[in-house]
Amino acid sequence: MQTTMKSSAISGQRVGGARVAARSVRRAQLQVVAASRSQMGRWRSIDADVDASDDQQDITRGRQMVDDLFQGGFGAGGTHNAVLSSTEYLSQARASFNNIEDGFYISPAFLDKMTIHIAKNFMDLPKIKVPLILGIWGGKGQGKTFQCALGYKKLGISPIVMSAGELESGNAGEPAKLIRTRYREASDIIKKGKMCSLFINDLDAGAGRMGDTTQYTVNNQMVNATLMNIADNPTNVQLPGVYKNEDIPRVPIVCTGNDFSTLYAPLIRDGRMEKYYWNPTREDRVGVCMGIFQEDNVVRGDVERLVDTFPGQSIDFFGALRARVYDDMVRKWISEVGIEGIGSKLVNGRQKVSFPKVSMSLDVLLKYGKALVDEQENVKRVQLADAYLSGAELAGNSGSSLPEEYSRR
Repeated sequence: MQTTMKSSAISGQRVGGARVAARSVRRAQLQVVAASRSQMGRWRSIDADVDASDDQQDITRGRQMVDDLFQGGFGAGGTHNAVLSSTEYLSQARASFNNIEDGFYISPAFLDKMTIHIAKNFMDLPKIKVPLILGIWGGKGQGKTFQCALGYKKLGISPIVMSAGELESGNAGEPAKLIRTRYREASDIIKKGKMCSLFINDLDAGAGRMGDTTQYTVNNQMVNATLMNIADNPTNVQLPGVYKNEDIPRVPIVCTGNDFSTLYAPLIRDGRMEKYYWNPTREDRVGVCMGIFQEDNVVRGDVERLVDTFPGQSIDFFGALRARVYDDMVRKWISEVGIEGIGSKLVNGRQKVSFPKVSMSLDVLLKYGKALVDEQENVKRVQLADAYLSGAELAGNSGSSLPEEYSRR
């Protein structure tokens, strides 16, 4: 009987010890869980509540970093092959200006305006409403888009780009949805720690109303209304059909155009759009032309003389002038190869056709510049549309069919 009591006592001690051990293990597990929730170790950045990166890209980057056993046959399968292809999840609208060479001139006033606007939109200024949109407008061919590209490159920003052609569609509401989608793409990039911006080219050409003869569509109205709504609520931009209050990072918008008076007036008011009229000064024109002719060793004095000779021309005139200088060399090459053989040389040739640098003296540049101006004057002088639309312009003693040599007699 004593033996039975001893054995029961021993078994009771064992059970009690097991319960104590179980409690201590459970307590240790809870401590480990609590510690893991609050830890800030080296892997904290990839936790589900912290990581905002693209999982598909992360999967692809992990290739050849684990044993071949898990990679599948010939690398075609396995755990480190992304389900989506890159064209399905990488933004097609993001522009990179790394291909622009250094040495091009950017106007200090232009860069100052653009930099301040972008910086203010990333700041939390007390009780100050910062306009979300910067509208840069001015004459045709004055280099607004290229100056913006140089500014973005200097700021290290790869913007999300939209063109005027994307602001109209055969489907009602599609351009407005695209604007919201592109805005959220830029916002996602900012959320990952990189500066970004939405850049809209020629806004007035896509959303403006050019006179009474231009049809004002539903998409024009919705594009203006969408931009107004985004400017008023830049941190709450939702896609159509999604109604969820979610704060997203603010994205500065930069747009270019020729005449913003064609836009809806409430859109361009000062609280929504900050306007900047780009009219390059003589110093700006000389600086830009120095960048155009930097490969041709044209001295600054000749560039200044060229700019002063054609003061009424836009900046792209001088780029067209430089391209026109090569006409004589191209004409000589065609005569050597033959008109019938240029196709095989230009398209199917193994070597690209290249020319040595052309001597661009001031006299040569002035000669070709005068030829370009003469062509512009012909367009303004010979108004064939007036003759054709006002009545039947038939061939005879007068009219557009009469050569100019005869008309001078």
